[in-house]
Amino acid sequence: MSALLMEANAISYGYTRGQWALRNVGLRINAGDRLAVLGANGAGKSTLLLVLAGMLPLAEGQLFWKGEPLQTGMSRSLLRDKVGLLLQDPEDQLFAPTVEQDVAFGLTQRGTPDSIAVEHARSVLDDLLISHLASRPIHQLSLGEKKRVALAGLLAVNPSLLLLDEPTAGLDCEGTRSLLEALGRLHAGGVAVVLTTHDSHLAAQWASQVAILQGGQIAAVGSTQRILSDRAVLDRARLSPPLPYVAATTLQDLYPPSKAWALPATALELEQFILRIAQSMPNPRSDSH
Repeated sequence: MSALLMEANAISYGYTRGQWALRNVGLRINAGDRLAVLGANGAGKSTLLLVLAGMLPLAEGQLFWKGEPLQTGMSRSLLRDKVGLLLQDPEDQLFAPTVEQDVAFGLTQRGTPDSIAVEHARSVLDDLLISHLASRPIHQLSLGEKKRVALAGLLAVNPSLLLLDEPTAGLDCEGTRSLLEALGRLHAGGVAVVLTTHDSHLAAQWASQVAILQGGQIAAVGSTQRILSDRAVLDRARLSPPLPYVAATTLQDLYPPSKAWALPATALELEQFILRIAQSMPNPRSDSH
């Protein structure tokens, strides 16, 4: 069983008195998790990440890091080196003239000598397969490149947990693929990743666990397949089910034994699901002989 990293216990946050952005939210994040937090616009996804990163104060409830309570006013300083937050707009966290300087920035701010900071920045850029961008001015990068550079800046300080706010928003197919591949490498390296999205198809492809946020409250949490195949939960949260799930559940009605199979999350997996059904069903021509 994976070790518990962070726990939110009945946390609430309100931007104005009497209007809650988050209300009585409980969530557990374990080492190695790939958790997608899904919700419609205004559900409280961005606010949740800001609270978990210690950047917004709690109105109620308690945050814990590895079982230890985080005291009010201390959470941001304690979490600064443990949790990395990638904002929706990477422009908000890119400061230096070039990519290499920006990725090294967090280390130099913590007192790391420049030469060591730059060496480590180059290593992180290598790990994310973007070392070719090292000398590029920030303003010359595409949106997808900026997101990966901002991610590299977070990784340079070796966080245990990454919180990513709508990381694929505004990206084309290639940008999304590159970012998800980078997240896969990070997860394989032991980093826990939580991302917010309204895209159930993205969550089905990437996440091992899903939490549905609805009106600032957790409406459901559990395994990706169980939550994203629950049409009633998704309908109440104003979310669409992943299209491969829709197609597969229709096919399951035609061939009931397939209900025991894992639902496909990608187009390729759906194709394999269909072929498996076709191979399993009796051949009418053979029966006629």
